[in-house]
Amino acid sequence: MNSPHVIDVLVIGAGPSGSAVAIDLVRRGLDVRIVDRSSHVFDGSRAKGVQPRSLEILEDLGALDSVLAGGSVYPRLGLHAGPLAVPWKMFPRRAATPDVPYPNTWLIPQFRTDRALHARLGELGHEVEFGRELTELTQDEDSAVARVAGADGTEEIVARYVVGADGGSSAVRKQLGIGFVGTTHESDRMLIVDASVTGLARNRWHMWPGRGGRFIGACPLPDSDLFQWMIRLTPDEEPPSQRDDILRRIHDRTRDRRIQLHDIHWTSVFRPNIRLAESYGRRRVFLAGDAAHVHTPAGAQGLNTGLQDGYNLGWKLGQVLAGADTTLLDTYEAERQPIAAGVLGLSTAKWGGIAKLDPSSMKRGKDEQQLALTYYGGPLAPADGMRTGTLRVGDRAPDAELLGADGTGTRLFDVLRGPDFTAIAYGPGAAPALGQLAWPTTGARLKRLVVGPVATDGFAFSDSRNTLQRAYGLTGDTLLLIRPDGYIGHIATSDFLTTTQTAVRTMTP
Repeated sequence: MNSPHVIDVLVIGAGPSGSAVAIDLVRRGLDVRIVDRSSHVFDGSRAKGVQPRSLEILEDLGALDSVLAGGSVYPRLGLHAGPLAVPWKMFPRRAATPDVPYPNTWLIPQFRTDRALHARLGELGHEVEFGRELTELTQDEDSAVARVAGADGTEEIVARYVVGADGGSSAVRKQLGIGFVGTTHESDRMLIVDASVTGLARNRWHMWPGRGGRFIGACPLPDSDLFQWMIRLTPDEEPPSQRDDILRRIHDRTRDRRIQLHDIHWTSVFRPNIRLAESYGRRRVFLAGDAAHVHTPAGAQGLNTGLQDGYNLGWKLGQVLAGADTTLLDTYEAERQPIAAGVLGLSTAKWGGIAKLDPSSMKRGKDEQQLALTYYGGPLAPADGMRTGTLRVGDRAPDAELLGADGTGTRLFDVLRGPDFTAIAYGPGAAPALGQLAWPTTGARLKRLVVGPVATDGFAFSDSRNTLQRAYGLTGDTLLLIRPDGYIGHIATSDFLTTTQTAVRTMTP
């Protein structure tokens, strides 16, 4: 009897978090399959805000151009009070800087984000297998076996690892028996409707406040005639499902009969689920995205947190499959679960404030952008390590503008792009250590980057505009190790070779 083919990783769920981890694994040359129980790609707007940090991730994964083409910056909020609409700047508009190339939250319906990720996966030679539902999951010392049912029957897929990114009602989480701690507010419901609309200006995210927080809102979706309507329901209110009934509710709440609905593309009834998985996995199976944490929609945090889950897990799976110690996979939960817990608190507080029409709850700023999230103090970023004037181990690695010896400019993010580690030697004292740094022949490779004030004497790049120096807080010779997910893996301002080599051993075969 032939032994079953064992793939490296099976990803269950093709939303943003599952698609992100699949892309990251495929570009590492791994044998990956991604399945989804839906019969086709998700076609609603749902999570529509992509944060600056997520835009950086999408750029690295190769999906950013499509996301930028399918979205826009957020319009101002228009608070309606009778015949008047008061403009409110919900999102501050910021200009790009050398260290933050994408400073503004991007408005894009989720179906376009999903399609951008699936298109990128297709460019890498892989397709989502829709209409395939997990029915059973078992595992042993060496592999996990998933029974997946589809139109052509049931298949057993054997994988060395499984990632469950299959949403808040995750079948993977239930198969593992992992608790999902938190609350579901059944009486606090919101009807979400994507519909073609006339009679409403598209330069505002419209909001009509109501008593007891029963507001109604309409956000224009870019490059279309669609609006995403958000209609907060009373506890005993039956959600309307027909176009005329929905329109009647809109007219009753807005008092504006110029508004007309045409084609309805998607509807859903949302109940605030605020939950966090007790564990992010067991042995060879891991949870990501909504399977591990669900949020209120306030602050546009759920999709973005899930995307970063996949980005964190992908390189670690790749390293362990290449021979790194399996304890590296323990750092996934250790790093990501505290982040999700903090984000849950943020989005929950924003949701509660919106119900009270608290202006601060409608403001969006750096807390939502996820640029300041850090793994500092975690297992791969000890608190007793060295630091620079602005950065600690575990912080996001900023972008910078560098010049080559021929005067050609390049972004640091262009150098970092891809599934590899990058080591940066800044200054003549750190450069020799970079050349002597030993690196394993398996797993992610190491890019070595030598930067000085002037690109001479072996320095491939110069920081003549001091953008690297400022963003990284460099005051002298420094050796930096940047992880494949764009976070600082090690900082050495002295004893460059020994301390960096020790850090490397925790993350490599």
